[in-house]
Amino acid sequence: MEAAIILVFVMGYLAITLEHSIKIDKLIPALVMMAICWALIALGLESFPQWFDSGNHALLENFGAFGHEEKMHLMEETLLHHLGKTAEILVFLLGAMTIVEIIDYFDGFATIKSFIKTKKKTKILWIFSILAFILSAIIDNLTATIVLISILQKIVKDRDIRIWYAGLIIIAANAGGAWSPIGDVTTTMLWIGKKVTTGHLIGYLFVPSLLCMVVPSLIASFLPVFKGELEIVEEKEKTKSRFSGTMLYLGLGAIVFVPIFKMITHLPPYVGMMLSLGVVATFAEIYSSSKFSMTEFDDEESEIHSHHSPVHQSLSKIELPSILFFLGILMAVAALESLGILFGFADSLRETMPQLGTEIHEGGVSDLVVLLLGVGSAVIDNVPLVAASLGMFSEPIDHELWHFIAYSAGTGGSMLIIGSAAGVVAMGMEKIDFFWYLRKISWLALVGFLVGAAAFMVTRTLF
Repeated sequence: MEAAIILVFVMGYLAITLEHSIKIDKLIPALVMMAICWALIALGLESFPQWFDSGNHALLENFGAFGHEEKMHLMEETLLHHLGKTAEILVFLLGAMTIVEIIDYFDGFATIKSFIKTKKKTKILWIFSILAFILSAIIDNLTATIVLISILQKIVKDRDIRIWYAGLIIIAANAGGAWSPIGDVTTTMLWIGKKVTTGHLIGYLFVPSLLCMVVPSLIASFLPVFKGELEIVEEKEKTKSRFSGTMLYLGLGAIVFVPIFKMITHLPPYVGMMLSLGVVATFAEIYSSSKFSMTEFDDEESEIHSHHSPVHQSLSKIELPSILFFLGILMAVAALESLGILFGFADSLRETMPQLGTEIHEGGVSDLVVLLLGVGSAVIDNVPLVAASLGMFSEPIDHELWHFIAYSAGTGGSMLIIGSAAGVVAMGMEKIDFFWYLRKISWLALVGFLVGAAAFMVTRTLF
């Protein structure tokens, strides 16, 4: 039965990886894979020799001697445990996405465009790279990429030049997302999973991530495509909301407040995110002069007001397919973890891979394994890779392994355009060709990734 579960997982994983080839949204195989894996566990519960206790992160002794009722109860408890952990991530992401959509409702991101006054190509490159690095650490790399490419489309009219900028934005956004607990889904997973803390994450990864952005941008600034000045066509812009700047700074400040709230209260991050959403939504409702109440859906008046409510409109625009994909993939990986498969795989990795850096990783995982994880995240989705690592390794909180995984999984995806959410959305917005990116941008991303990894190996010795 274990072999059947692994086969289902591998087939689902392939369907997710080949999403663009088979033209099936990745949320579908993720949900189907999750449901079938847990169904097979329920049907074959008597045949499994071991069970992984996720709470204590250890295999249960004498699982085979347990009665059927006891095993069923244990399975239900484990399923509930994993659902709770997954829900923490999903509710957190829902809150963050809604705040970003509220900012967009007030055209808050148009404020950023007013910062760009120059026509020099290299200066514009650095402005966008730095903005992507900073914004992705606050509003996540996917959203930062969407915002900046939308602004880029209004500034750079020549698509052949614009896709070069888009390529560097992808690298910078992924680098910026790696050092912040709210900058990338994988880093958020490690943070919520109590593998990293905000202070140590920034301490370990800020310099490597910065170099991962700076080095490719520096090399690119010497390329012929970024020489000279842009021909900027001034367009008559639509009237901005007078609250756009206020909502931008309020929204970004509310998201940054979440890690501070967690440090003060020690409550899970989603609680702070819900508080931030509540504050931002209150100001949004006041500014829009809407009478809509989120709790009233029955009467005709509330239906009319709902069309004018920034909160309701923002909730209707968030990416639910992404939320369902995360639900499917995280719960499917949880199925493998519960059977101890990931735990066994981690042990085999420790035995078979060369122990590079063993003086740092005491009896632990080779640096090569983590670097390969980064390369792997460029080929396949980094979310299941990090989800798997959470079940494979048992190192304590703030162990350097978790920080290296956060860096590798976060920045390694830049090496291929399909390797990260930022790359996929840029590919869709600008119709960037996979092989063009491979020829022109991938080598820059690889250089940045390796320089940052080398920097991490130095910075970790300081903690």
